[in-house]
Amino acid sequence: MKNTYLLSIFSALLTLQQSPVFAQVYRCNSAPGGAPEYINNVKDAQARGCKIMEGGNVTVVQGAAVQRAPVRVAAAAPSSTVSRTDGSPDQKARDSDSRAILEAELRKAEARLAEQQKDYNNGEPEKQGIEGRNYQRYLDRVAELKDGIARNQSDIAGLKRELSRLPVTN
Repeated sequence: MKNTYLLSIFSALLTLQQSPVFAQVYRCNSAPGGAPEYINNVKDAQARGCKIMEGGNVTVVQGAAVQRAPVRVAAAAPSSTVSRTDGSPDQKARDSDSRAILEAELRKAEARLAEQQKDYNNGEPEKQGIEGRNYQRYLDRVAELKDGIARNQSDIAGLKRELSRLPVTN
C-alpha cells in the first residue's frame, strides 16, 4: 500500500517535470514599436536570437490587435454653463420641464417621508400581528423604518440640490 502511494507521487512529479509549465521562456524582440513575442521552443529561440526570461513566472495573454483611430479633440464649454447661458426658447422649455418633474418628485418624496415618520412614531411604532410574541421581528421592522426614513431624507436633499442648480423660470 505504501509502495503504490510513493509510486503515484513519483509518477506525478515526473509528469510535472516534463510539463511545459516548467519550460524556459524566451523573449524575442519584434519589429521596432511592436510588442515582444514570448516562446518556449529552445531551437527557435536560438535561431532568432531571443533572450532567456529569468526571475519568476511569466503569464502571456494574447489578444486581438487594437486599431487606433485618430482622436479628435474639440473645445467645448462645460454642460452646466451651456444651459445657463443659452437663452433659446427650446432650452427654457427644457429647463421648465426639468423643474416641473423635479418638483413633482420632491412632493412625492416629502409625502412618503411624512407617512414613514407617522409609521415610525418616534422610534416606537405599534406592534403588528406576531410582533407581540416575536420581539426580534419588531426590532427588525423598526430598523427598516429608520433606514427608509434616512434614505428618503437623502433623496429629498438630492432633489433640492438638483432644483437649486436649475435656472429659475418666470
